Amino acid sequence: MHPFGTTLTDTDIRTLFEAAHGWEARYKELIKLAKQLPSLAAEHRIEANAIHGCESQAWLVSEQDEEGVWQFHCDADARIVKGLMAVVLAALSNKTSEQIQTFDMDAYFAELQLLSHLSPSRGNGLRAVVTAIKTRAES
Repeated sequence: MHPFGTTLTDTDIRTLFEAAHGWEARYKELIKLAKQLPSLAAEHRIEANAIHGCESQAWLVSEQDEEGVWQFHCDADARIVKGLMAVVLAALSNKTSEQIQTFDMDAYFAELQLLSHLSPSRGNGLRAVVTAIKTRAES
């Protein structure tokens, strides 16, 4: 288990990033968040769980409980990507399919001031993570 979506929510991430003035401070927060996201076991780092569109190697594992609540677990081989994944998981993990589909990720990323400081390939990778989660939550 990880704290994202349970003890660390999108509200907590917003507060954290609001207090982090400047890109360097936000970058440091991303690295701290990455350290809180446990690595996936080797058996989960397979092609079926790969997130395509990321510059780095990245994986997503998902499960839905009997009440319709989704839990997502992500991992990546780059620490900054892993931190970005943690930001996404804080917003979308521990939610129902409807909550996931209606969450305004663009507004969330804009509020956190993330996308303007990422390389285009990292921004595309971040969007690929969100798309992969939303796709799984549709089924």
